[in-house]
Amino acid sequence: MHPQKIITNTEGKIMEPTSYDLALEAICIKGKEIYGPGYKITSETEPVILKLLTWFLLDEARAAKEGISLNKGILLAGPIGCGKSALMRIFRSLASEVLPFAMISCDQVSLDFAKHGAVAIEQLTTRSFSVNDRPLARCFENLGHEGNLSHYGDKTDLMRMILSVRYDLFIKYGMLTHITTNLDPAEIEERYGYRIRSCMREMFNIIAFPASSPDLRK
Repeated sequence: MHPQKIITNTEGKIMEPTSYDLALEAICIKGKEIYGPGYKITSETEPVILKLLTWFLLDEARAAKEGISLNKGILLAGPIGCGKSALMRIFRSLASEVLPFAMISCDQVSLDFAKHGAVAIEQLTTRSFSVNDRPLARCFENLGHEGNLSHYGDKTDLMRMILSVRYDLFIKYGMLTHITTNLDPAEIEERYGYRIRSCMREMFNIIAFPASSPDLRK
C-alpha cells in the first residue's frame, strides 16, 4: 500500500491525500464503530482532524502550508474530555497498515514500572524496535497524569526518562512518539523541565484543541 493511501472510505477504497471529505466521512464511521452511534465530528474537532489528516495522509503540500513536519510525531493537546485519545485511537485503527503505533496510558506505564522495574522502561525505549530493527512508534495517553509509583523503593520520573531516551532514539533512528495531554507548554516545563520541553519542540507537531472545547464525557 502506498504510504499516502492510508484511510479507506466507506466502500473500502483507498483515498488519495486530497480526499479530505471522504476521509472525514471514514473517520466519523470508524468513530461510531468504536464509540457508538453518538460519535460525531464537531466544529471544535474538525480543524484538529484536518491537521491530523495532513500528517497521516503524508500530504506534503498541505503540511508545508500548515507548518506540519511529516518527520515528527504528534502532540495532541486540549482540555480534559475533548476527545484527544479517542481521535488517536481512530487514526490508529485507520492507519494501522502503513503508520502503525501502539497506545499506552501514562498511568499504565507507572503500573508496569512498579511491577517490572527498568524492564518496563526499556520496552518503551531501547527495546522499542521490531524484529527487523525498525523503530516502533508509540502514543502515550494523558501525559502529566501518571502516578508516582516506585519499584522496590526506586523512584523514577518515568515519563521524563522515557521522553528523554525516545528523543535520543528519534535523533538517531527517527523513532516517532505521539502524545495526548491536557498540559500546556508552561505546565510541561514545570513538570518535566526545560530540557524535555525543548526536546519536545523538535520531536512533535503540536496540534491543539481550542481551550473552550467542551468535555464530551458529560
